[in-house]
Amino acid sequence: MPFKADLDAIDWKILKELQDNGRMTNVELSRRVGISAPPCLRRVKRLEDAGIIHGYRALLDTRMLGFDVVAFCLIGLHHQSESELKAFAERTRGWPVVRAAWMVSGESDFMLHCVARDLATFQTFVIEELTSAPNVDTVRTALTIRQVKDQGLAAIAESHQG
Repeated sequence: MPFKADLDAIDWKILKELQDNGRMTNVELSRRVGISAPPCLRRVKRLEDAGIIHGYRALLDTRMLGFDVVAFCLIGLHHQSESELKAFAERTRGWPVVRAAWMVSGESDFMLHCVARDLATFQTFVIEELTSAPNVDTVRTALTIRQVKDQGLAAIAESHQG
């Protein structure tokens, strides 16, 4: 599959480094990718302007903050018209428990990544919000036991980095 962006080996190195640590200084980033600071900063700005880098976040330990339940919900809708899919997608934006959502193929229409303070809060969300939402047909939940891997969203291969 062809890449949607024209990136060279330095760009790939920049992306890998920033995905691993988005807080590093431009000077440190330029040292790690092997170019001076001014062109490194220009490259990062170009990657941001192109939408390849679309933000920076702090990764929080939810359990340390009192959010002990992490779960996934698979949602099946009665009707999958474009307007119904868009309506459900928009509805997910208003649910604080839902931290990420994907429209998926297969037996379900959506997959929701949910984080709640406790099981009662999650159950209340599922019963009072999710299952009662318009056009929702099925809701299957999976409570997580523990996270076993947490890396950046893109697996940047060494072959891209020159």
